[in-house]
Amino acid sequence: MEIIVKSALDSMSTVKKHQKTFIFQLLFALIVVQGKATFLNMSRYSSMSEKRFRRWYRRAFDFFMLNWLMLSGVLSNTTEKIAALDASFMTKSGNKTDGLGKFWRGCTSRSERGLELSLLGVVDLKSNTAYALGAKQTIDEDNKSRVELYAEQVVSLAKTLLQQGIQYLAVDAYYFKERFVTAVAETGLHIVGKLRNDADLKWLYEGSYSGRGRPKIYDGKVNLEKDLKRFQFIGQLETGESVYTAVVHSKCLGCKIRVVMLRIQRGDKMGVSLLYSTDSELDAMTIIRYYRARFQIEFVFRDAKQYTGLMDCQSCSKDAIHTQINASFAALNLLKLADREKKDTEDKTVISIASWKRRLSNQNLMHRVFEKLGLAMNDEKVMNTYEELSSYGAIAA
Repeated sequence: MEIIVKSALDSMSTVKKHQKTFIFQLLFALIVVQGKATFLNMSRYSSMSEKRFRRWYRRAFDFFMLNWLMLSGVLSNTTEKIAALDASFMTKSGNKTDGLGKFWRGCTSRSERGLELSLLGVVDLKSNTAYALGAKQTIDEDNKSRVELYAEQVVSLAKTLLQQGIQYLAVDAYYFKERFVTAVAETGLHIVGKLRNDADLKWLYEGSYSGRGRPKIYDGKVNLEKDLKRFQFIGQLETGESVYTAVVHSKCLGCKIRVVMLRIQRGDKMGVSLLYSTDSELDAMTIIRYYRARFQIEFVFRDAKQYTGLMDCQSCSKDAIHTQINASFAALNLLKLADREKKDTEDKTVISIASWKRRLSNQNLMHRVFEKLGLAMNDEKVMNTYEELSSYGAIAA
Protein backbone atom coordinates (compact mmCIF):
# COMPACT_ATOMS: atom_id res chain seq x y z
CA MET A 1 0.00 0.00 0.00
CA GLU A 2 2.84 2.38 0.75
CA ILE A 3 4.10 2.02 -2.81
CA ILE A 4 0.66 2.91 -4.22
CA VAL A 5 0.37 6.10 -2.15
CA LYS A 6 3.97 7.24 -2.65
CA SER A 7 3.79 6.67 -6.39
CA ALA A 8 0.56 8.69 -6.65
CA LEU A 9 1.88 11.54 -4.49
CA ASP A 10 5.19 11.68 -6.40
CA SER A 11 3.21 12.10 -9.63
CA MET A 12 1.52 15.23 -8.22
CA SER A 13 4.24 17.72 -9.14
CA THR A 14 2.36 20.78 -7.86
CA VAL A 15 2.15 19.42 -4.29
CA LYS A 16 5.01 20.36 -1.98
CA LYS A 17 7.01 17.85 0.03
CA HIS A 18 5.59 18.76 3.46
CA GLN A 19 2.00 18.35 2.28
CA LYS A 20 2.83 15.00 0.65
CA THR A 21 4.26 13.82 3.97
CA PHE A 22 1.12 14.92 5.82
CA ILE A 23 -1.29 13.26 3.39
CA PHE A 24 0.74 10.04 3.46
CA GLN A 25 0.65 9.85 7.27
CA LEU A 26 -2.99 10.96 7.40
CA LEU A 27 -4.18 8.09 5.19
CA PHE A 28 -2.34 5.49 7.23
CA ALA A 29 -3.55 7.03 10.50
CA LEU A 30 -7.16 6.66 9.27
CA ILE A 31 -6.47 3.03 8.39
CA VAL A 32 -4.98 1.94 11.73
CA VAL A 33 -6.75 4.22 14.23
CA GLN A 34 -9.00 2.50 16.76
CA GLY A 35 -12.06 4.46 17.86
CA LYS A 36 -13.05 7.81 16.39
CA ALA A 37 -10.72 9.51 13.92
CA THR A 38 -10.43 12.76 15.86
CA PHE A 39 -7.33 14.95 15.68
CA LEU A 40 -6.17 13.88 19.15
CA ASN A 41 -6.81 10.19 18.57
CA MET A 42 -5.07 10.15 15.18
CA SER A 43 -2.04 11.84 16.74
CA ARG A 44 -1.71 8.78 19.00
CA TYR A 45 -1.34 6.54 15.95
CA SER A 46 1.14 8.69 14.02
CA SER A 47 4.20 10.85 14.53
CA MET A 48 2.18 14.04 13.97
CA SER A 49 0.74 16.22 16.72
CA GLU A 50 -2.90 17.21 17.15
CA LYS A 51 -1.98 20.79 16.25
CA ARG A 52 -0.43 19.67 12.98
CA PHE A 53 -3.62 17.82 12.01
CA ARG A 54 -5.73 20.90 12.74
CA ARG A 55 -3.41 23.18 10.75
CA TRP A 56 -3.03 21.02 7.64
CA TYR A 57 -6.71 20.08 7.50
CA ARG A 58 -7.50 23.64 6.38
CA ARG A 59 -5.15 23.54 3.39
CA ALA A 60 -6.44 22.64 -0.06
CA PHE A 61 -5.46 19.33 -1.65
CA ASP A 62 -6.57 17.66 -4.89
CA PHE A 63 -7.98 14.36 -3.58
CA PHE A 64 -9.65 13.62 -6.90
CA MET A 65 -6.27 13.50 -8.62
CA LEU A 66 -4.80 11.41 -5.78
CA ASN A 67 -7.61 8.85 -6.06
CA TRP A 68 -7.37 8.86 -9.84
CA LEU A 69 -3.62 8.18 -9.75
CA MET A 70 -4.00 5.42 -7.14
CA LEU A 71 -6.75 3.78 -9.19
CA SER A 72 -5.07 4.28 -12.56
CA GLY A 73 -3.89 0.67 -12.75
CA VAL A 74 -7.35 -0.69 -11.96
CA LEU A 75 -9.18 1.72 -14.28
CA SER A 76 -6.84 1.25 -17.22
CA ASN A 77 -7.18 -2.55 -17.07
CA THR A 78 -10.96 -2.48 -16.67
CA THR A 79 -12.75 -2.51 -20.01
CA GLU A 80 -16.21 -1.87 -18.59
CA LYS A 81 -16.73 0.80 -15.97
CA ILE A 82 -19.29 3.49 -15.18
CA ALA A 83 -19.42 6.54 -12.95
CA ALA A 84 -21.93 6.81 -10.11
CA LEU A 85 -23.17 9.80 -8.13
CA ASP A 86 -25.03 9.87 -4.84
CA ALA A 87 -25.37 11.97 -1.69
CA SER A 88 -25.23 10.93 1.96
CA PHE A 89 -26.36 12.57 5.19
CA MET A 90 -23.82 13.40 7.92
CA THR A 91 -24.78 14.04 11.52
CA LYS A 92 -23.15 17.12 13.05
CA SER A 93 -23.80 18.90 16.34
CA GLY A 94 -23.34 22.61 16.94
CA ASN A 95 -24.72 25.75 15.34
CA LYS A 96 -21.66 27.28 13.64
CA THR A 97 -20.54 24.47 11.35
CA ASP A 98 -20.25 25.50 7.71
CA GLY A 99 -22.97 23.98 5.55
CA LEU A 100 -25.48 23.11 8.26
CA GLY A 101 -28.98 22.72 6.85
CA LYS A 102 -31.94 20.45 6.31
CA PHE A 103 -31.02 17.39 4.25
CA TRP A 104 -32.77 14.14 3.41
CA ARG A 105 -31.72 11.24 5.65
CA GLY A 106 -32.49 7.87 4.12
CA CYS A 107 -32.39 5.76 7.31
CA THR A 108 -35.17 7.85 8.91
CA SER A 109 -36.96 8.76 5.64
CA ARG A 110 -37.21 12.44 6.50
CA SER A 111 -35.26 15.70 6.31
CA GLU A 112 -33.07 16.43 9.34
CA ARG A 113 -30.62 19.11 10.38
CA GLY A 114 -27.02 18.18 9.61
CA LEU A 115 -24.52 18.06 6.76
CA GLU A 116 -24.51 16.38 3.36
CA LEU A 117 -21.77 15.17 1.05
CA SER A 118 -22.04 14.32 -2.63
CA LEU A 119 -19.75 11.55 -3.87
CA LEU A 120 -18.69 10.85 -7.44
CA GLY A 121 -17.32 7.33 -7.76
CA VAL A 122 -16.42 4.77 -10.39
CA VAL A 123 -17.79 1.22 -10.52
CA ASP A 124 -15.71 -1.63 -11.91
CA LEU A 125 -18.44 -3.79 -13.45
CA LYS A 126 -16.30 -6.93 -13.71
CA SER A 127 -15.43 -7.01 -10.01
CA ASN A 128 -18.71 -5.25 -9.09
CA THR A 129 -16.85 -2.86 -6.80
CA ALA A 130 -17.11 0.91 -6.40
CA TYR A 131 -14.22 3.26 -5.67
CA ALA A 132 -14.46 6.90 -4.57
CA LEU A 133 -13.08 9.59 -6.86
CA GLY A 134 -14.10 12.91 -5.35
CA ALA A 135 -16.48 14.08 -2.64
CA LYS A 136 -17.88 17.54 -2.07
CA GLN A 137 -19.82 18.96 0.84
CA THR A 138 -23.22 20.34 -0.15
CA ILE A 139 -23.26 24.00 0.86
CA ASP A 140 -26.30 26.00 -0.23
CA GLU A 141 -25.63 29.04 -2.43
CA ASP A 142 -27.85 31.97 -3.34
CA ASN A 143 -29.66 31.65 -6.69
CA LYS A 144 -28.54 28.02 -7.08
CA SER A 145 -30.55 24.89 -6.37
CA ARG A 146 -28.90 21.81 -4.89
CA VAL A 147 -29.50 19.98 -8.16
CA GLU A 148 -27.38 22.60 -9.93
CA LEU A 149 -24.61 22.11 -7.35
CA TYR A 150 -24.61 18.35 -8.00
CA ALA A 151 -24.49 19.00 -11.74
CA GLU A 152 -21.52 21.37 -11.37
CA GLN A 153 -19.62 18.67 -9.50
CA VAL A 154 -20.05 16.20 -12.37
CA VAL A 155 -19.41 18.78 -15.11
CA SER A 156 -16.09 19.82 -13.53
CA LEU A 157 -14.81 16.22 -13.67
CA ALA A 158 -16.57 14.97 -16.82
CA LYS A 159 -13.61 15.58 -19.15
CA THR A 160 -11.35 13.32 -17.08
CA LEU A 161 -14.00 10.60 -16.95
CA LEU A 162 -14.50 10.65 -20.72
CA GLN A 163 -10.75 10.49 -21.32
CA GLN A 164 -10.67 7.21 -19.39
CA GLY A 165 -13.50 5.70 -21.43
CA ILE A 166 -16.28 6.28 -18.87
CA GLN A 167 -19.36 7.27 -20.86
CA TYR A 168 -22.23 6.56 -18.45
CA LEU A 169 -23.23 8.07 -15.13
CA ALA A 170 -25.63 6.07 -12.95
CA VAL A 171 -27.89 8.00 -10.56
CA ASP A 172 -31.09 7.39 -8.60
CA ALA A 173 -34.54 8.85 -9.24
CA TYR A 174 -33.83 12.15 -7.43
CA TYR A 175 -31.55 13.33 -10.24
CA PHE A 176 -34.25 13.05 -12.93
CA LYS A 177 -34.43 16.82 -13.31
CA GLU A 178 -33.92 18.91 -16.43
CA ARG A 179 -31.25 21.16 -14.88
CA PHE A 180 -29.13 18.19 -13.89
CA VAL A 181 -29.59 15.94 -16.92
CA THR A 182 -29.14 18.71 -19.50
CA ALA A 183 -25.97 20.06 -17.88
CA VAL A 184 -24.39 16.59 -17.64
CA ALA A 185 -25.50 15.51 -21.12
CA GLU A 186 -23.82 18.58 -22.67
CA THR A 187 -20.45 17.26 -21.45
CA GLY A 188 -20.88 14.05 -23.47
CA LEU A 189 -21.77 11.78 -20.56
CA HIS A 190 -24.94 9.67 -20.81
CA ILE A 191 -27.15 9.16 -17.76
CA VAL A 192 -28.70 5.91 -16.55
CA GLY A 193 -31.29 6.35 -13.83
CA LYS A 194 -34.79 5.70 -12.56
CA LEU A 195 -38.14 7.31 -13.42
CA ARG A 196 -41.31 7.87 -11.45
CA ASN A 197 -44.12 5.64 -12.66
CA ASP A 198 -46.21 8.73 -13.43
CA ALA A 199 -43.50 10.44 -15.50
CA ASP A 200 -44.87 12.45 -18.43
CA LEU A 201 -43.75 10.49 -21.51
CA LYS A 202 -44.95 10.68 -25.13
CA TRP A 203 -44.79 8.23 -27.98
CA LEU A 204 -42.76 9.30 -30.99
CA TYR A 205 -44.76 9.49 -34.21
CA GLU A 206 -43.42 7.01 -36.76
CA GLY A 207 -46.06 7.37 -39.46
CA SER A 208 -45.71 9.05 -42.85
CA TYR A 209 -46.09 12.78 -43.43
CA SER A 210 -49.61 13.75 -44.49
CA GLY A 211 -48.30 16.49 -46.75
CA ARG A 212 -50.06 19.35 -44.99
CA GLY A 213 -48.98 21.57 -42.09
CA ARG A 214 -46.30 20.92 -39.54
CA PRO A 215 -45.04 17.31 -39.47
CA LYS A 216 -46.44 15.29 -36.58
CA ILE A 217 -43.84 14.60 -33.89
CA TYR A 218 -45.70 12.82 -31.07
CA ASP A 219 -48.31 10.10 -31.04
CA GLY A 220 -50.03 10.51 -27.69
CA LYS A 221 -49.11 10.13 -24.02
CA VAL A 222 -47.60 6.86 -22.79
CA ASN A 223 -49.97 4.75 -20.69
CA LEU A 224 -48.07 1.89 -19.05
CA GLU A 225 -51.08 -0.41 -18.85
CA LYS A 226 -53.05 0.33 -22.00
CA ASP A 227 -49.98 0.72 -24.25
CA LEU A 228 -48.14 -2.41 -23.15
CA LYS A 229 -48.27 -3.84 -26.68
CA ARG A 230 -46.41 -0.84 -28.01
CA PHE A 231 -43.41 -1.73 -25.87
CA GLN A 232 -40.87 -4.26 -27.13
CA PHE A 233 -40.73 -7.38 -24.95
CA ILE A 234 -37.10 -8.29 -24.19
CA GLY A 235 -37.40 -11.26 -21.85
CA GLN A 236 -37.51 -12.17 -18.18
CA LEU A 237 -34.94 -11.68 -15.45
CA GLU A 238 -33.84 -14.42 -13.05
CA THR A 239 -35.68 -12.58 -10.28
CA GLY A 240 -38.97 -12.88 -12.19
CA GLU A 241 -39.45 -9.40 -13.69
CA SER A 242 -40.62 -9.14 -17.29
CA VAL A 243 -38.59 -6.60 -19.29
CA TYR A 244 -40.11 -4.20 -21.83
CA THR A 245 -38.46 -1.27 -23.59
CA ALA A 246 -39.22 1.63 -25.94
CA VAL A 247 -37.75 4.93 -27.11
CA VAL A 248 -40.04 7.78 -26.06
CA HIS A 249 -40.00 11.55 -25.55
CA SER A 250 -39.62 12.95 -22.02
CA LYS A 251 -41.48 16.20 -21.47
CA CYS A 252 -39.38 16.96 -18.39
CA LEU A 253 -36.03 16.61 -20.19
CA GLY A 254 -37.22 17.80 -23.59
CA CYS A 255 -35.49 14.97 -25.44
CA LYS A 256 -35.94 11.33 -26.40
CA ILE A 257 -34.82 8.63 -24.00
CA ARG A 258 -34.84 4.85 -23.84
CA VAL A 259 -37.22 3.57 -21.18
CA VAL A 260 -37.01 0.11 -19.63
CA MET A 261 -40.11 -1.16 -17.81
CA LEU A 262 -39.85 -3.99 -15.27
CA ARG A 263 -43.12 -5.72 -14.40
CA ILE A 264 -43.71 -8.41 -11.76
CA GLN A 265 -46.91 -9.83 -10.24
CA ARG A 266 -47.09 -9.26 -6.48
CA GLY A 267 -50.23 -10.91 -5.19
CA ASP A 268 -53.22 -9.10 -6.69
CA LYS A 269 -51.12 -6.13 -7.83
CA MET A 270 -48.71 -5.62 -10.66
CA GLY A 271 -45.39 -4.07 -9.56
CA VAL A 272 -43.86 -1.69 -12.13
CA SER A 273 -40.47 0.05 -12.18
CA LEU A 274 -39.13 2.38 -14.86
CA LEU A 275 -35.46 2.88 -15.75
CA TYR A 276 -34.12 5.18 -18.45
CA SER A 277 -31.02 6.24 -20.33
CA THR A 278 -30.32 9.40 -22.31
CA ASP A 279 -28.53 7.12 -24.78
CA SER A 280 -31.47 5.85 -26.84
CA GLU A 281 -29.21 3.26 -28.54
CA LEU A 282 -28.25 1.51 -25.29
CA ASP A 283 -29.93 -1.90 -24.96
CA ALA A 284 -32.38 -2.63 -22.14
CA MET A 285 -30.37 -5.32 -20.33
CA THR A 286 -27.30 -3.08 -20.17
CA ILE A 287 -29.38 -0.28 -18.65
CA ILE A 288 -30.60 -2.68 -15.96
CA ARG A 289 -27.05 -3.88 -15.27
CA TYR A 290 -25.68 -0.33 -15.04
CA TYR A 291 -28.43 0.81 -12.69
CA ARG A 292 -27.97 -2.19 -10.42
CA ALA A 293 -24.21 -1.52 -10.28
CA ARG A 294 -24.98 2.00 -9.01
CA PHE A 295 -25.88 0.53 -5.61
CA GLN A 296 -22.21 -0.32 -4.97
CA ILE A 297 -21.64 3.33 -4.03
CA GLU A 298 -23.85 2.73 -0.97
CA PHE A 299 -21.25 0.26 0.35
CA VAL A 300 -18.60 2.97 -0.03
CA PHE A 301 -20.64 5.24 2.26
CA ARG A 302 -21.21 2.42 4.74
CA ASP A 303 -17.57 1.33 4.98
CA ALA A 304 -16.20 4.88 5.17
CA LYS A 305 -18.59 5.73 8.00
CA GLN A 306 -17.80 2.57 9.96
CA TYR A 307 -14.06 2.15 9.43
CA THR A 308 -12.23 5.20 8.05
CA GLY A 309 -13.65 8.09 10.07
CA LEU A 310 -16.00 9.73 7.58
CA MET A 311 -18.26 11.11 10.35
CA ASP A 312 -15.57 12.01 12.89
CA CYS A 313 -14.38 15.49 11.84
CA GLN A 314 -14.23 17.83 14.87
CA SER A 315 -13.78 21.06 12.95
CA CYS A 316 -16.55 23.49 11.97
CA SER A 317 -14.63 24.69 8.91
CA LYS A 318 -15.79 23.59 5.47
CA ASP A 319 -12.14 23.20 4.40
CA ALA A 320 -11.40 20.79 7.24
CA ILE A 321 -14.61 18.85 6.63
CA HIS A 322 -13.66 18.57 2.94
CA THR A 323 -10.28 17.12 3.90
CA GLN A 324 -11.81 14.64 6.35
CA ILE A 325 -14.41 13.21 3.99
CA ASN A 326 -12.04 12.91 1.04
CA ALA A 327 -9.19 11.46 3.11
CA SER A 328 -11.66 8.92 4.52
CA PHE A 329 -12.65 7.78 1.03
CA ALA A 330 -9.01 7.71 -0.13
CA ALA A 331 -8.08 5.49 2.84
CA LEU A 332 -10.96 3.16 1.95
CA ASN A 333 -9.72 2.99 -1.66
CA LEU A 334 -6.31 1.94 -0.34
CA LEU A 335 -7.81 -0.96 1.61
CA LYS A 336 -9.77 -2.13 -1.43
CA LEU A 337 -6.70 -1.92 -3.65
CA ALA A 338 -4.65 -3.88 -1.12
CA ASP A 339 -7.30 -6.61 -1.05
CA ARG A 340 -7.41 -6.73 -4.84
CA GLU A 341 -3.62 -6.95 -5.08
CA LYS A 342 -3.41 -9.72 -2.50
CA LYS A 343 -6.09 -11.85 -4.17
CA ASP A 344 -4.61 -11.13 -7.62
CA THR A 345 -7.98 -11.28 -9.37
CA GLU A 346 -10.30 -8.92 -11.22
CA ASP A 347 -13.39 -11.07 -10.62
CA LYS A 348 -16.04 -10.58 -7.94
CA THR A 349 -14.78 -11.28 -4.42
CA VAL A 350 -15.91 -10.67 -0.85
CA ILE A 351 -13.88 -8.12 1.09
CA SER A 352 -13.96 -7.52 4.86
CA ILE A 353 -12.83 -3.96 5.59
CA ALA A 354 -13.04 -4.70 9.32
CA SER A 355 -10.53 -7.55 8.94
CA TRP A 356 -8.16 -5.45 6.86
CA LYS A 357 -8.23 -2.65 9.41
CA ARG A 358 -7.62 -5.10 12.26
CA ARG A 359 -4.64 -6.67 10.47
CA LEU A 360 -3.01 -3.33 9.68
CA SER A 361 -3.61 -2.07 13.22
CA ASN A 362 -1.97 -5.23 14.61
CA GLN A 363 0.99 -4.83 12.26
CA ASN A 364 1.39 -1.16 13.23
CA LEU A 365 1.52 -2.11 16.91
CA MET A 366 3.98 -4.96 16.34
CA HIS A 367 6.30 -2.72 14.34
CA ARG A 368 6.46 -0.33 17.29
CA VAL A 369 6.98 -3.13 19.84
CA PHE A 370 9.70 -4.85 17.81
CA GLU A 371 11.41 -1.52 17.20
CA LYS A 372 11.44 -0.71 20.94
CA LEU A 373 12.82 -4.17 21.72
CA GLY A 374 15.47 -3.89 19.05
CA LEU A 375 14.23 -6.97 17.18
CA ALA A 376 15.09 -7.26 13.49
CA MET A 377 12.14 -7.90 11.19
CA ASN A 378 14.22 -10.19 8.97
CA ASP A 379 14.70 -12.64 11.85
CA GLU A 380 12.82 -15.89 11.09
CA LYS A 381 11.24 -16.20 14.55
CA VAL A 382 10.16 -12.54 14.52
CA MET A 383 8.68 -12.91 11.03
CA ASN A 384 6.71 -16.02 12.03
CA THR A 385 5.32 -14.20 15.04
CA TYR A 386 4.52 -11.18 12.88
CA GLU A 387 2.58 -13.28 10.35
CA GLU A 388 0.73 -15.21 13.04
CA LEU A 389 -0.38 -12.20 15.06
CA SER A 390 -1.27 -10.01 12.08
CA SER A 391 -4.66 -11.70 11.82
CA TYR A 392 -5.28 -11.73 15.57
CA GLY A 393 -8.90 -10.69 16.09
CA ALA A 394 -9.67 -10.44 12.36
CA ILE A 395 -13.08 -11.64 11.16
CA ALA A 396 -11.80 -13.34 8.02
CA ALA A 397 -8.73 -15.55 8.06
